Amino acid sequence: QTISIAKAGITTVLNSRTSVLAAANPPSGRYDDLKTAQDNIDLQTTILSRFDLIFIVKDIRMYSQDKLIASHIIKIHASADAVSGDRKISKEENWLKRYIQYCRAECHPRLSESASAKLQDQYVQIRKDMRRQANETGEAAVIPITVRQLEAIVRLSEALAKMKMSHVATEIEVNEAVRLFTVSTMDAARSGINQQINLTAEMAQAEAQIKRRLGIGN
Repeated sequence: QTISIAKAGITTVLNSRTSVLAAANPPSGRYDDLKTAQDNIDLQTTILSRFDLIFIVKDIRMYSQDKLIASHIIKIHASADAVSGDRKISKEENWLKRYIQYCRAECHPRLSESASAKLQDQYVQIRKDMRRQANETGEAAVIPITVRQLEAIVRLSEALAKMKMSHVATEIEVNEAVRLFTVSTMDAARSGINQQINLTAEMAQAEAQIKRRLGIGN
């Protein structure tokens, strides 16, 4: 199977096993914490279920964080000319690339029996938590937890083992894969308002007036 991609005037067809890294802005241009994840992401669940990991990245206004980012950007631009003008290519610079190529070619890890049992229990527990959340809110999760997500955690576990040049993915790799999945896709699925508020006509009108006067995040 293939994946068709059209972006910035470039149209191409990739094999379905190609890794795709995609980024997008919310419909309003800024993530709105007063809206549910469904409204902020605004993508069909059939598309979201095909991503292994989904991260929500917010631009939080913090003085210390903004200062670090500004300092980092300024250093990059200040040292750009010096690095490009005096740069010697050495064999050691490509060690990471060669290491990745070696792991891909030589390591083909599979889950151990204990890791498989651990992963099965984790998947059942995640599905149970999502069902409970759906019952409490009255709405299905914006990111459905299906067998595809289970396969994603399996791929993550095997990739972690491959990084160690191990031929067996143990419970350690499964725990780390579940942690990555929890802090990304699961947090994205739980984000937004979890309780439904029944607004009267007067409350809805007041909310509309406030939104016209205050920007997102205020």
